[in-house]
Amino acid sequence: MYVAPRPDAAEDPLYGIRLGLTGALAFAAIPLLDPVMPTIVAALPVGLIAAQRRAFSPVRVFAGPIAACIMAVLMAWFVVWLQPMAVVYAGAMWLVYFVGFGLILRTGAAPGMLIVIMGVLFSVIGMSGAAAVEVLRNQFILGALLTLVIAPLVYAICPTRTAAPQVDAPRPEQGNVVVGAAIRAFVLLGLSFWLYAVMPPSDIMMAIMAALVLVFPTRRAVFFEAGQRMRATLYGSALAAIILGVFLLSPHLPILLGLIFLAGLWVGQRMLFDPRPHFAYQNAYPAAMALVAGALSTQDPGAAILSRVVLTLVGAFTAAYAVALLDQLTGWRQDPGPAGTAQASSAGG
Repeated sequence: MYVAPRPDAAEDPLYGIRLGLTGALAFAAIPLLDPVMPTIVAALPVGLIAAQRRAFSPVRVFAGPIAACIMAVLMAWFVVWLQPMAVVYAGAMWLVYFVGFGLILRTGAAPGMLIVIMGVLFSVIGMSGAAAVEVLRNQFILGALLTLVIAPLVYAICPTRTAAPQVDAPRPEQGNVVVGAAIRAFVLLGLSFWLYAVMPPSDIMMAIMAALVLVFPTRRAVFFEAGQRMRATLYGSALAAIILGVFLLSPHLPILLGLIFLAGLWVGQRMLFDPRPHFAYQNAYPAAMALVAGALSTQDPGAAILSRVVLTLVGAFTAAYAVALLDQLTGWRQDPGPAGTAQASSAGG
């Protein structure tokens, strides 16, 4: 699976400021929009904009939110239609996962990952009923529309130094990708039922962290990615704990927005200059935003952070071990070592 490279300090020295400003603006919009699921509104703009590299490109920046809107509408319709038929529903969601993972393994590009993520979110929330699906759909559309407003604004305030757009170079995987996709679809289907059992609908955005480890095809890359998710969870939890701890001492919105900006600035600077893999930092900031928004909405910060850590640790490593074991038993990929190393190097930036 293609991973965006590390941002370049020479080309984009204001990356950290832009990231912090994105988080602050997303949180500033929450009191105005009064969303039912503030975790989505807080985390979605940050996650989409954090993944952008080099110069502002309207096609690249707007494609993510628009694709999220379209997928939210389609998945909501699909889930509501099938949800009354339990066995058919489970089989259909396996097929959605299979198609998504098949695209990831065949092309290495992002559309397959979007199918997998949206499939997980809507399939899990669909077990709570049609009303919950409609709420999730509307909140995703709200978060995507907010991203369309924030993205050009933060790029106008914090432009890049380079005028060259980012050119992605996804690489397809070799081997029997049908078997690889089927393995991941079965593991993710089981993980979906577990997520439904342990996670309240308001925290559905947190399911992404447990599911994303499966997009990497080889055993070494799966475990590398699982390790990075653990780092992201720890960083995000620490940031959320600091933000909430200081905010509770002085519970005023400007204080909260300032803390969120500083957290984003720190993450952005780590991504630019820390020699360790940047992907953990990139995922830490949306995780922190989701944790803070969820904690403030539930008035239970400790439980929210603990649930995030437990969810990611248990879900990600269990899924990673299951996929690695099944990959080894089936041998669908003849030479996983070099490719796994390449994937890990790509993720490290």
